Amino acid sequence: MDPNTILIGNDHGGYDLVPHILKLLGEKGIPAEHVGSYSGEIVRYPYYAAKVASAVSRGEIQRGILVCSTGIGMSIIANKFQGVRASLCTSTYMGKMTRAHNDSNLLCLGGRITGYLEALDILEAWLATPYDGGRHDISLGLIAEAEGTLCNPGGWTPSGPMK
Repeated sequence: MDPNTILIGNDHGGYDLVPHILKLLGEKGIPAEHVGSYSGEIVRYPYYAAKVASAVSRGEIQRGILVCSTGIGMSIIANKFQGVRASLCTSTYMGKMTRAHNDSNLLCLGGRITGYLEALDILEAWLATPYDGGRHDISLGLIAEAEGTLCNPGGWTPSGPMK
């Protein structure tokens, strides 16, 4: 897989937002692959978060997007994966700052709390903003140090049915 491909994972709460995200990425010529739920039928978000977060953690892709009803659950599970800096963003400013200061590599959105136009503005800011580096490298170094102790480098593969 091309490391520039953006994987998009979602559960039922993010299903309606995904087509808008795919359209925007396509218009920008950014390769994307949808690996989430294809319906509004209730599913468990950790399965879809694991697909995207593990690909980022293993270095297969540089960035991903996760969408559930609020973005909260997706961000919680995604940040359990080593090297993932998942950021739940509800404003364009947050989308910009999480890239500039945190070098966020996984954007989490709330499909039922953020309108699709605002979500697309957040996404555009997240895509366009480079990491500032400098003083922020110190904090990212501390995060990496903590992950070395706290995270299982083997990751997690969920078991059981997807529902």
